Amino acid sequence: MRHRSYLLLAHYPVVDRVGATITSAMTALDLHDLSRLARTYGLGGFFAQTNLPQQSALMQRLLRHWIGGAGGELNPSRKVALEGLSMVESIDEAAGKVEAEWGEKPLLIATSARDDGERMGFGEVGKLLAETTRPAIIIFGTASGLAPAALESCDVVVEPIGTPSDYNHLSVRSAASITVDRLFG
Repeated sequence: MRHRSYLLLAHYPVVDRVGATITSAMTALDLHDLSRLARTYGLGGFFAQTNLPQQSALMQRLLRHWIGGAGGELNPSRKVALEGLSMVESIDEAAGKVEAEWGEKPLLIATSARDDGERMGFGEVGKLLAETTRPAIIIFGTASGLAPAALESCDVVVEPIGTPSDYNHLSVRSAASITVDRLFG
């Protein structure tokens, strides 16, 4: 199940603090950390998604440094993790790549810190992943989360992580790590 499950970090369509649909900026830190997370848990890979060609070009330049350049020579374990990263323009493009690899349309699993709408518990989603033969893409939104249209296009939305306080503002890297551990740990 792990090897046919992928992470996707969406930068569009996501919402800002007031709920407007935006494209958020990519950060190298997110790409490094989610690549390492996918590799550590033995997942199929990691997609970083943006609809902005300039952002994609910048991240491709970073990847060349870490995979084929001096960065990869100096830090081979980082190189191995980043080799599992693919840049895509849309969630649909990532789904198409996974379907081409596995011959079956992937299950799209969205995450959200917002507790509105129908949500599945982590245990239920983990069981679903263990029992299905379909590949899966677990989608994380940047900024203030996935836009409603993106959430609605997914097969499943996972319940919010929940916190022991009234503060609910984890970084996407932290939320991804918690989610992956709850689903595959």
